[in-house]
Amino acid sequence: MHPMVVQRADLLRQVRRFFDDRDYFEVQPPCLGRDCVVDVYLDPIRVQTSELGLATDDVPRHYFLQTSPESAMKRMLAGGAPSIYSIGPVFRSGEVGRHHNVEFTMLEWYQRDGNAESQIGLLKDFAKVILRRTATSVISYREAFRQSLGVDPIDGELQRLRSLVQQREPDLAQDLWDDRDGLLDVLFSERVIPKLTKRSSWIVRDYPLTQAALARRSARDPDCAERFEWFVDGIELANGYDELLDANELLHRYESNNRKREAVGRSTLETDTTLLAAMRSGLPQCAGVALGFDRLLMLHMGVEQIGDVIPLPIDRA
Repeated sequence: MHPMVVQRADLLRQVRRFFDDRDYFEVQPPCLGRDCVVDVYLDPIRVQTSELGLATDDVPRHYFLQTSPESAMKRMLAGGAPSIYSIGPVFRSGEVGRHHNVEFTMLEWYQRDGNAESQIGLLKDFAKVILRRTATSVISYREAFRQSLGVDPIDGELQRLRSLVQQREPDLAQDLWDDRDGLLDVLFSERVIPKLTKRSSWIVRDYPLTQAALARRSARDPDCAERFEWFVDGIELANGYDELLDANELLHRYESNNRKREAVGRSTLETDTTLLAAMRSGLPQCAGVALGFDRLLMLHMGVEQIGDVIPLPIDRA
C-alpha cells in the first residue's frame, strides 16, 4: 500500500482522537452553500443552481463550493451546538502551487465559551501531541516586526515600511505605495516569518485591527484584533480568532471587503448572508481555528510539495 495513503489515514485518526478526547463533537458542514464568507482574497467557485436540478423559487441563481466551513459551523453554534470540529474538503479558485491546491482538506474547530487564550493553549497541546513539537513560542505581531526588522508595524511611519520593501522589491513597493496592509503582508511573509519561524514552532498573535478578518477587537490593545496564526518551520498552518459576535460590525467588514475586491478587479459577494442572520439571532462566545490538514501532513512526512500528500491533486484529479 502507498505509504502516503497509510500516513494520511493514521494522521486523520490521531487528529480525531485529539479532539474526541477533549469533548469536541465532529460535524459535517455542507460543501455547497447559498453564500460564503466575504474575504478580499478568497475567490469561491460558483455552481449554477440549474445544474443541481433545483426548481423551487426560494433558491439563489448559484451556490458556492465553500472556501471554509466557518459559516456553517457558526450557524450550528448559534443553534445550540457544543464545541465542534470538522475535517473535510474546501475549495478556492486559482490556488495552485507548492503549498496550495484548488481542493484541499481543512481541519476547523470551535470552542463554545472559548477565547484566544484557551485556543492558543490548545494549539500548543496540538503541536506536542500531533507534531511532537515540545516547545511552541508565542509572540505579538508588533514584537515580531520589532525583533525582525526594527520597526513597529502599526505605529511606524509608512515611508519606513515602504523603504523596507523597496530594498528587495522596488516595483512591488511602487505598486503598494500607500497600502500599509499590503506592505506589511509582503514584509511579514518574506522577511519576518522566514527569520522568526525557520525550524521552529511559533504562534503570532494580536494582528492589526485592519487585518482582523472575523476576529473581535483586542481588549488589551485597541489597535489590534484577537487573531492569531500558527507557523511551523516557516509554513503557515493555522489561523484562529476570538470570534466576532457583533452582526453590525460583520456587515461593515463585509462591505469594506467588497470595496477592496472591486478595487482589485474581483467580483463582489453577497453581504446579507446566512451567517449574518445567525449572528443577529445570537452567536455565543466562542473561539475558532482553521488548520490546513495537507500542510500538517507535509510537516509530518517531511515533504516539500502539497501534491506529495494529496492522492490526486488538481492536475491529476
